[in-house]
Amino acid sequence: MGARGDWQRGRPRARRAARQRERLPSEPTARRCRRATLPHALRGRDWLRAAGCAALAVGVIAPAARKRLRLPPLATSLLAWQLPLTTARLLPPGRLRAAATYAAQMWAYYVHYDMPDDRPGALERRVRVDYPIAIDRLFGAGEVPTVRLQRALARGERLRAHDYLLTFAHWAWFVVPHGTVAYTLWRHPERFRRTAVGVAACFDLGLVGYWALPTAPPWWASRIGKLPPVRRTMAAVGERLWGRLWQPLYHSVEGNPYAAMPSLHFGTSVVAARALAEIGPGHGAIGWGYAGVLGFALVYLGEHYVVDLVAGALCAEVAWRLARKVVPDEDRSVSGDLRSNGRVPATAVGKLISSSPPASAAR
Repeated sequence: MGARGDWQRGRPRARRAARQRERLPSEPTARRCRRATLPHALRGRDWLRAAGCAALAVGVIAPAARKRLRLPPLATSLLAWQLPLTTARLLPPGRLRAAATYAAQMWAYYVHYDMPDDRPGALERRVRVDYPIAIDRLFGAGEVPTVRLQRALARGERLRAHDYLLTFAHWAWFVVPHGTVAYTLWRHPERFRRTAVGVAACFDLGLVGYWALPTAPPWWASRIGKLPPVRRTMAAVGERLWGRLWQPLYHSVEGNPYAAMPSLHFGTSVVAARALAEIGPGHGAIGWGYAGVLGFALVYLGEHYVVDLVAGALCAEVAWRLARKVVPDEDRSVSGDLRSNGRVPATAVGKLISSSPPASAAR
């Protein structure tokens, strides 16, 4: 009877405790209530996200308007290089963040590729013309290979079929390195990071040569009388195909005209070939085949010396070794996030389900 009485006396107490728990807000509700009482600037990470979005906008707009804003080079560099870092921190894991971070890195590269031409007069006073001619004459047994090739294959001002084909190979370069990065992101995400790091590192290494040793291409050296006549075949083909639109199109992407050493056309194509060769022999054959055709085209068209290609290949080798060190063979951690675009991968869900105890065991 005493035990029964104690139990009965405890029931009102338990009921009061239950009613009190019902009146208390749940944890998410309490968190929302606390959030509602805070000033907007202090709510969670909203102010960090707003600052990140502002940094993204400044990183795009300010370098593009650096001449009008009279930004010094150091300030332009800081604003441009923070862009990929901010992008990687601001966006959630997935394909969108991967693509956006790579695009931000390439924007920072282009800003620095174009910056030396902000003061054309000062740049022209620093341009080197003679040293690549001297080195290429060693490669060409006393004659610059560009001059030798155009003498053998060109026919004056008349354009032939191979002039068009080699020009198209040159123009295709604007797609090949970045297309390779996009292809790995789409079809082989486990290889994306290494490919993106290799291509981006090759571009950035080339900036060292562009800033430290501005070098004129063969067609420019021919214009000032340092070489025998060299036809700039790409320009002739562009004018034939595009007419009056050619000059606006060309100047919209021209950038620094004295960025010949090293040849990043060739270097980044070699990195793309290395990345494709890791996927399979067929992919590698396409990548190396294009790199070989492009190398020949760059010399024949008068866009680069052979020594520029050698320097570009060295940049590619250093960049690829760096990419292999940063992203080793066994590193496949990024593939799940990229395949699922930041959502929980189906394989992870399957593992979670298979590792859960059966209902009978839970009971």
